[in-house]
This record gives sequence, C-alpha cells and structure tokens, in this order.
Amino acid sequence: MGQIRREAGHDAVRPIDPILLAILAGRMEQIADEMDATLFRSAFNPIIAEAHDASHGLYHPDTGETLVQGKNGLPIFVGVMAFAVKAVIDKAAAEGGPQDGDVWIFNDAHLGGTHLSDMRLVRPYFRDGELFCWLASVGHWHDLGGAVPGNYNPSATEAYQEAVVIPPVRLVRGGDLQSDILDIILRNTRLPQSAEGDVNGQLSALDLGVRRLDALLDEYGAATVRAALAALTDRAETLLRNEVAALPDGRWEAVDYLDNDGIVDEPLPIRVALEVSGDRLTLDFSGTAGGVSGPINIARPTAIACVYVAIKHIFPTLPANAGVMRPIDIRIPDGSLLAAEFPTPTGGYTETILRMIDVIFAAAAQAAPDRVVANAYGTINALSIAGRRRDGSRWVMFSFYGGGHGGTPENDGLNHGSAPISMATIPPVEILEAAYPVAFRQWALRPDSAGAGLHRGGLGAVYEIELLEEKAEAFFFGERGKFPPRGVAGGGDAAVNRFRFQQDDGWHTPPMISKMLGIRLKRGQRVRLESPGGGGYGPPSARPASAIARDVELGYLSPSVADACYGTAWREVAP
Repeated sequence: MGQIRREAGHDAVRPIDPILLAILAGRMEQIADEMDATLFRSAFNPIIAEAHDASHGLYHPDTGETLVQGKNGLPIFVGVMAFAVKAVIDKAAAEGGPQDGDVWIFNDAHLGGTHLSDMRLVRPYFRDGELFCWLASVGHWHDLGGAVPGNYNPSATEAYQEAVVIPPVRLVRGGDLQSDILDIILRNTRLPQSAEGDVNGQLSALDLGVRRLDALLDEYGAATVRAALAALTDRAETLLRNEVAALPDGRWEAVDYLDNDGIVDEPLPIRVALEVSGDRLTLDFSGTAGGVSGPINIARPTAIACVYVAIKHIFPTLPANAGVMRPIDIRIPDGSLLAAEFPTPTGGYTETILRMIDVIFAAAAQAAPDRVVANAYGTINALSIAGRRRDGSRWVMFSFYGGGHGGTPENDGLNHGSAPISMATIPPVEILEAAYPVAFRQWALRPDSAGAGLHRGGLGAVYEIELLEEKAEAFFFGERGKFPPRGVAGGGDAAVNRFRFQQDDGWHTPPMISKMLGIRLKRGQRVRLESPGGGGYGPPSARPASAIARDVELGYLSPSVADACYGTAWREVAP
C-alpha cells in the first residue's frame, strides 16, 4: 500500500477506501490480539493463562469509547472498559493530565464495571506529543484479599468483604514504577507471587501495544489511522441500524429469576421490554428487582456492557466498537439490581448478566426467532477451594465450570461449553490437578440435562472433586438452582443446577441451593457439581425419531426421559 511520509509534524491523510479500511481494521485488531496473547503467555494464575479471562483494547482519547478490541478477549469487557478508561480520563484531568509513560491501575467495579477481581491497567498513547488513544488491559486476578479466598464471597453485604478496593491510581508515573503502590496491592493478596506475575504480564502487554502502534502509525500516519477508526465506528452504527430496521416494529417482554442474593432466600426478577421502532432499539429493564444486600448487584456500566454482548450474539457480524451502541436506548431504573452504587457488593456479577442475556434472548425470540438461541446454562458456578499445604504455603483453587448451550434455529446446542458472556475457556483438568492438591474423580457430560426440542439443548457436566490435603474450605457461588434455563420457540427447559458436598455424616446440599460459604472439607471428602444443560429450540414433537434414538444410544438421554419428552416413536428406529 506504500508508506505515508510525515512532513513538518503533520500527516498526509490517505483516502479511506474499503480495501485500506479492511487492512487497518485487521492491523489494529491484531494489535489487541497480540496484547491478549502476551498476557496469556506471561500471567501466573491459570484464570488468565489457561482460561483467558482477560482483554485488551484501544480507546478514544477524549470519551474512552471502545475503538478496537481483539477476538480473544471477553466481550463483556468491550463495554465496561469504556467506562474504566473514562474514569481514568477524569482522574488524570483532575491531576493535571496524563504524561507519556503513565499507567493507572484500579479494580473499583462501580467505576469500571464487572467485579473487584478484574484488575484494570490503563495507559495513554502519545504521538508527536499529542494523545492519540488509550490502551487498556484487564485481567481476572486470582485473589485480592477480602473475606473469601478467590473473592467470590456469596455472603458479602458490602464491597469491602469481597476484596481490597483500589481506586484509579498511577502505578507507573512517566515511565517510573511506583513501587509503594505495588507494595500495598501485594500486601493485600493471599497470593502475592501470582499477583506480581499478573501485573508484570499486563504491563508487558501494554508495552507491546505501544510498540505495535508506533509501527502502524510510522507506516500509515496518525491522521489516516485516526480517520479509519472514525470510519469503523460510523460503519458499526450503520450496520446495526440496518439490522434493526429489518425487524418488525413492536414491543416484546420477558422475565426470568435469580435464585436469591445469598442473604435472603427469595427469587429476584429481571425483566426487559424490547422495543423496535424503525432503526432504533430500546431495552427497558423497568420491573427488575431493586438493589439487594447480597453480591449479585451489578453497576450500571456492567449492565450496559451486557446489553452489548446480547446484541452481538443476535447480530454476530457486527464489529466490536462503540458505534454499535449508538442506535440503542437502554433504560435501567435507579436503585435497581442493575444500577448498584458503591459500596454495594458486586462479586457475583456474572450470574446477573447471564440472566440479563437470557431475558433479552427470550424477548428477541418473540420478534425474530430465527436470530436467537435458547438459554444457555446460565451460571459460571464459581467454586473456590483453599487451604495450606504441608509446608504452610497457601493455595487457592478458583475456577468456573461449563454447561450446555441452548438449541439454535439450525442445530442442537453445544455440550459442555463456556458461558456466553466471554471467550474464556474452562481450565483443563490436568492444569488444575497439577497446580492444586485435588483430584477430579469425575469430569463428564450430564445425562438428561438438556432441554428437549426440535433442536435440543447441549448437555451440562458433572464434576466431582476430592481433597488430597489434610483440610480445606470450599466456597460456592452459582445460580440456576431453582429456575431452569428456558427453551424458546416451543422448546423445553433444561435441568437445574445441583451442588452437593460431603461431610462425616454423608452428602449435603446448601441451604440456599446455589450459594454457600465456608464448607469445611477433610482429606478424601468431595464436592460434586452437576451443571445445567441448555434450553431446547422448537417443539419437541418436531424432532426426528432418529435423532432421539441416537441421543439415547450415546447416553445423552435415558429411555424413560426420552419417552417423557418426545413420546415413544423413537423406539421404532432405535438400534
């Protein structure tokens, strides 16, 4: 394409034709991808290194809006990191503005969204003395203090009980690491070596982003790249407007429930009304439960970002930038579960946004059933097991677990997939067993867990974990223990979540069904998790008998459940 020369500090702006736009879009996405890969390869904790619970991107110099995000980062971070960057922009402005080489660090979920486990690093990128954009890195750290190892505290009633709360502060000032800031952070974690490795990995990812941007702007010039970023954002808006305009005008409503908040055992509704008017889309969450004492509240930035994730699922060809949000009106009632104010706890945000996605899908299925899938399993099932090794050193095994995805207009749902809020993967059993004193006695698909339908849901999973050390404590934070993942377009519901744990007198179930604090385990005792499947798509009566017979043959369905869900005609074609 040729190199653009910069003369007298000014860029020659090249016309942004479709070919050049595609090239620059790919190059900038590659920068974010490489930043992701740098952190994945250098992080110490397996939640980042193996599960890829992290993200990187480029953000607008003035507004903090998302310009570019890589393909491997968590989609939920696309929206929330825009709020995180804006929080840093405001903090920097109050302190005289950013300097080249500065890096801010913070985890305050009410400013940057998600929860306190997600550590954010934000760095300004300057070109010829002018702020061109911001680079940001976010990763799920293994432990940041608080009452519960791993920070998923199901009984928290304020943020301070979840983790140490860090507002935006300069970790690096003009290129110089502020070691006192890092010392404070490392003193407040049970796993300082892991945290130090993660922060160095994030700093390295930001350094790489700077080098890659330098090379890109050397080749094309800042003005041309800036124009391409503006064009990509405008095109994202146009694409969504076209997609929405193709839908029928109307208003559709849906409601689903969270089991409880971990403090009071009462169901909590999440409601949405989806309205299409021309090329604009409105999502109104009026009627959703008010704020609660327990840690399933979410901050408004998280709720807005969750809408983006759902829209990206419904319209999968949309690019990942802020232009997508321009044609969307989001109405979130003040004081609701979806608009938490500090210091309300938000540690279980994953459970709430998964239910938001479920109700958006359920409403959208009434307007355009060919565009949505049935509900996925709807919980990350955050399970922490922690203790001390024989040498006295601490260990904290935090992980999330998979389940079934919903049936689609074209196919059965995915068996044992990851939560649809992210590109994060389930850590491999080999990694978990090598890193921690546990043994997985079962890691298998869960029969009879999928919702029936023309296209059934995917199967959930069964995990049974045995403690190999003398003693430990377990902490469980899940959902879908009372309200199953739902089918759409006539499809059936999936199985609910089940969690049990062994004690001296046998197996027990948590009083709150899906949440429990401080389960004391002895050597040889086990915990058992049976995750939900996905909901079914389309009427079960339309499923071919041969497909039902195959599910029975594979062990996905027991004969009795097949009869109950589909009738007995499948037996005529069974081998």
